Amino acid sequence: MTLRFALVMDFAARDDARTDFEGTFATIDPSASALNIADLSAQRGDGIFESIGVIDQHAQDVILHLDRLAHSAGICDLPAPNRAQWQQAVARAAEHCPPVGEAVIKLILSRGVEHGPSPTAWITASDATDFSGVRSAGVRVVTLDRGYDSGVPARAPWLLLGAKTLSYAVNMAALREARRRGADDAIFITTDDVVLEAPTASLILRAGDRFITPAPSGGILHGTTQISLFDHLRAEGYQMAYEEVSVAALYRADAAWLVSSVRLAAPITMIDDTELPVDAELTASFNRYLLSPR
Repeated sequence: MTLRFALVMDFAARDDARTDFEGTFATIDPSASALNIADLSAQRGDGIFESIGVIDQHAQDVILHLDRLAHSAGICDLPAPNRAQWQQAVARAAEHCPPVGEAVIKLILSRGVEHGPSPTAWITASDATDFSGVRSAGVRVVTLDRGYDSGVPARAPWLLLGAKTLSYAVNMAALREARRRGADDAIFITTDDVVLEAPTASLILRAGDRFITPAPSGGILHGTTQISLFDHLRAEGYQMAYEEVSVAALYRADAAWLVSSVRLAAPITMIDDTELPVDAELTASFNRYLLSPR
């Protein structure tokens, strides 16, 4: 992945009434070392992030991503991001993405240096990985025990479940375990057999003419791509639902997809040892929508 652009934001410039933040961004060499080695993002993974898909220099679903960034900040006791400032930074980063094709913009908000004056905030723009193959060929997934029951998010909010934190070691370990088992990806489940999400994607199931996603409780990151796709399906006349999904219901699905901001919609071809039908035409329509500006 080629890093094309990076900027650091002056997080001290927090006048929420401002609309022009020229001068509060510092463009940096994306190949240079720029992060303070004492920053808590590097030392403890103490921070939050968002990944925004970019199509032909158009950043997708920016408001949804900023909503989720603010939600994560609230869970993690970080200052609320100034939306206007972040929007301007995203627009600047998008200008450095390829004029044709896909890219990804990452927003990072760290707690900063311990006992430092303010958080650290920066944005990068990179070429996106080519996911065109999995969008058509699909992915095989395995279910993996997340290690807690479905009541834990309410009982233990300090676990930060439902926030998109920089602490992604468990998510990456889950993907490695899935590959060891001969699969491409994983779906987390609770110890009481409630379906959650994938390590880096949301899950959508089809049951007849209804589309279902696991209810975004404290244990699930509410997916921006899933929200956008549900809006599209609603406009097309389909029924959508947020429900508690059991593992048994997962295996009975008429079709299923993993959806995320950069990979977009990848049909699931197999869950554990159960084959799932793939609706190639519907999947293609999902990705046409997700590749359109919005």
